[in-house]
Amino acid sequence: MLPGDGEHVPLWADTVRGLAHRVLGPVAESVRFAGSAAHDGARGEGREYAYEARGGMLTVAATDGVSAAVALHHYLREHCDMSVGWDTVLPLRLTSFPDAPLRRGSARVREGYYFNFCTFSYTMPYWDWADWEREIDWMALHGITMPLAVTGHEAALHAAYSHLGLDDDRIRSFLGGPGYLPFQFMGCLDDFAGPLSSSWIESHRELGARILDRERAFGMTPVLPAFTGHVPREIASTARAGRRQWQGFETWALDPADPLYERIAAEIAQAQIKLFGTDHLYAADPFIEMIPIDADPAFPGAVAAATLAGLRAADPDAVWLMQAWPFSYQRDFWTEDRVTTFLDAIPHDRMLVADLWAEHDPLWRTFEGFSGKPWLWCALLNFGGRTDPAADLRSVPAGIDAALASPSPPAGLGLSMEATRNNPVFFELVADQIWNRVPDLDGWLDAFVTQRYGGQGTAELRAAWHGLLGTVYAQGVRITPDQFKGVLTANPSYALTPDVSRALWYRPAVLAQAWERMIEVAEQDPGLVAGPLGHDLVETGIAYMARVADRLYFDVVESAGDPRRAARFLKVFEDLDRMLACRPEYTFRHWEDKAVSWAAGPADREVLRDNARRIITVWGTADSPLLDDYAGRHWAGLVGGYYRDRWELWARGLARALAGDPGAETELRERLRERAETFLRDGAAPVRPGDLATESRHLHSTYAGTLDAAHE
Repeated sequence: MLPGDGEHVPLWADTVRGLAHRVLGPVAESVRFAGSAAHDGARGEGREYAYEARGGMLTVAATDGVSAAVALHHYLREHCDMSVGWDTVLPLRLTSFPDAPLRRGSARVREGYYFNFCTFSYTMPYWDWADWEREIDWMALHGITMPLAVTGHEAALHAAYSHLGLDDDRIRSFLGGPGYLPFQFMGCLDDFAGPLSSSWIESHRELGARILDRERAFGMTPVLPAFTGHVPREIASTARAGRRQWQGFETWALDPADPLYERIAAEIAQAQIKLFGTDHLYAADPFIEMIPIDADPAFPGAVAAATLAGLRAADPDAVWLMQAWPFSYQRDFWTEDRVTTFLDAIPHDRMLVADLWAEHDPLWRTFEGFSGKPWLWCALLNFGGRTDPAADLRSVPAGIDAALASPSPPAGLGLSMEATRNNPVFFELVADQIWNRVPDLDGWLDAFVTQRYGGQGTAELRAAWHGLLGTVYAQGVRITPDQFKGVLTANPSYALTPDVSRALWYRPAVLAQAWERMIEVAEQDPGLVAGPLGHDLVETGIAYMARVADRLYFDVVESAGDPRRAARFLKVFEDLDRMLACRPEYTFRHWEDKAVSWAAGPADREVLRDNARRIITVWGTADSPLLDDYAGRHWAGLVGGYYRDRWELWARGLARALAGDPGAETELRERLRERAETFLRDGAAPVRPGDLATESRHLHSTYAGTLDAAHE
């Protein structure tokens, strides 16, 4: 008998049972869940599970709901060759449970952290409950215990500022557009792309409460937002405050010496507790990507003390979670002394530091485990939700192992991507290590592939994935704004000629062969295309076609704008667009339709439509280059429309630019601004979905081999 089996039914059992029914369908009736006590000396602060399957019955005993969900997922992976990813078709096709001997598991770390403030703008600003229910199931199955939860925070801000005397119109204007709310919460901007409608505030207050109820029912401890010092101009004008600049946006921040700082921090926390309850964890980033308003080295410590004091006035048990991103992003300002002064202003048991980009820039090494503060090793990878397939998989296990073996090991591992639904292999690899060490990446990848496709097409798909491991998932360019990622989503210019060779650090023939293997499986087993294979076909197609576009761009430049070569270059955009249209999540229309589904009226619809179009193109205004194309997406309607049209404008003036005409760049910039404004007004044309295997085969047959000569 399993430990705890038959002893008691824990409070989380019904919640995990509901997950099992959504994942498994009717066969979930043959799963039993029971509670168990942690063993002495258990890793992960006592998170454990045990499972056993006999005679068609699966029994799971666990210390908590998340561990029970992890146990179910581990059983499915290890004995049924099935896993549940972001794009797995559910319920799984499983009719009975094969026998399995007793298996015990214990977490390597106490917490599994999830999300980044930006994720709530770049992935899920327009999600409904069905989207969130599926995501929370994914979180539980993958060991997430500490999710950032910002949905509905605007209701808390509205309540707090109402209590402080601001009227409804002014508050909703200050909050701005719904697609940009997380940047408002971080203090980066206000009064932008709005106003926020009353219906949005109310509907998302309800949605946020429902999300938190489900997360807590699994035993998760959500992290709620907190005050960053950012206030409306009306408040700043009568207080001690300073101006800040972020990417061309001006905001106001209170001086922590003003008593209003602690009061507003407490007001917001109290309003939030009243609406949503609390688990005593609060996320606040008072600096994020902005230099403090006072250069005094002691000033950040004063901000820290005032922030915590405000929180504790509302919740004496408050613990502050802060992203360490500023220490990386503006390291010239954040010297070791400044960071230490800031961290030392907070007691160790009152702060948790998220090392946000630890897979690339591990700050825990630089700051010696953050001066004794508990901290989280987090993997970011993706900025802006870009769809580029790229990662350095082999370095991840060693990086995590080194952190866990350090004198000040992390309290948890986290996924802090700016957007989900890209490069799932990378994020699955990180999440798996919350519970399991990965000493052999090749063996892990073989198991990942088998489970991802339910044991179908295994030999060919394993070979394909090892091809990806040797190309796009080997060390190469990062998915960051400061690195060239290809001309497809780049803003054209005559002044800056990108070095297209930087993005091709591998043998393209290996990538082409991996792509072809995936296409062959899709042709032989069309049923797989509806699930993860369809996603992987698209990502692999993007990887190859992005480099084709780079190569043909170079041909156009070398030919001084020859019309035939320009036409061939532009046809890449059109052909790729047809392939992207085969998957709804790779279409711009899917994104915009989700946005306007929340509209309560015509004015609301216009704001939502504008937000959806703006943030993935110009981001800010059409005449500002600061964040233009930051969130570049390989989406149908963008690639074959917006992006293609920009490059056509570029091609028309290329001969003039190469001839030295100084007005060519100025004219191009004006035409591109006009094109952006047209897109913001009209959006993208509808696209017609086709058959993904057919369109992938067409692309491969047409373009495979194009890159071989370029690499030799």
